[in-house]
Amino acid sequence: MVAAFKALGHPTRLAILGWLKEPESFPPQDRPAAEVGVCLKHIQARAGVSQSTASQFMATLQRAGLVTCTRVGQWSHYRRDEDAIAALGQKVALNV
Repeated sequence: MVAAFKALGHPTRLAILGWLKEPESFPPQDRPAAEVGVCLKHIQARAGVSQSTASQFMATLQRAGLVTCTRVGQWSHYRRDEDAIAALGQKVALNV
């Protein structure tokens, strides 16, 4: 739980997790975002950060178990791990 809250402690990472809730709001990709996730380059562009910063943000969210990564060729695609997010919500509700 601590890792998840640390990951969500940065406003841009929190925003990214929110954006990924609606992957169709990103530009079209070769493969549907609902199938493979959103390409890092689209996340980077929306966040207005460098590629390395976007990669670090996504690595932090992935280590916290909030997103999963799928490689498609040279590109990394990310999507929310809805089961993990729901479990986190249940843990919070039980501890309040």
